[in-house]
Amino acid sequence: MDNTEMHSCCMKTKMRSEQEIKLLLNRLNRIEGQVRGIKKMVESNAYCPDIIIQVSAITAALNAFNRELLSTHIRTCVADGVKNGDDGKIDELVDTLQRLLK
Repeated sequence: MDNTEMHSCCMKTKMRSEQEIKLLLNRLNRIEGQVRGIKKMVESNAYCPDIIIQVSAITAALNAFNRELLSTHIRTCVADGVKNGDDGKIDELVDTLQRLLK
């Protein structure tokens, strides 16, 4: 998907460096592999605690992905917005954090 395309979830876009895209996609690919692994575990009737431990690993990986994305967002989008007098970026960040911490 092109970075300039509008997404169904929102109207804003973010230009990312090739390095940032590669980092995020690598994390997502690992998570996707972990999910496929759990699916195979379920299909092969693996023991419940073994599956739960793998789900916990995915949760940790998703949290790490969120931390990376949030950190970059604060350093770029929010910081640039504040420098340009757009206090709405702070409100948007607060809203995002409130949703994240539910």
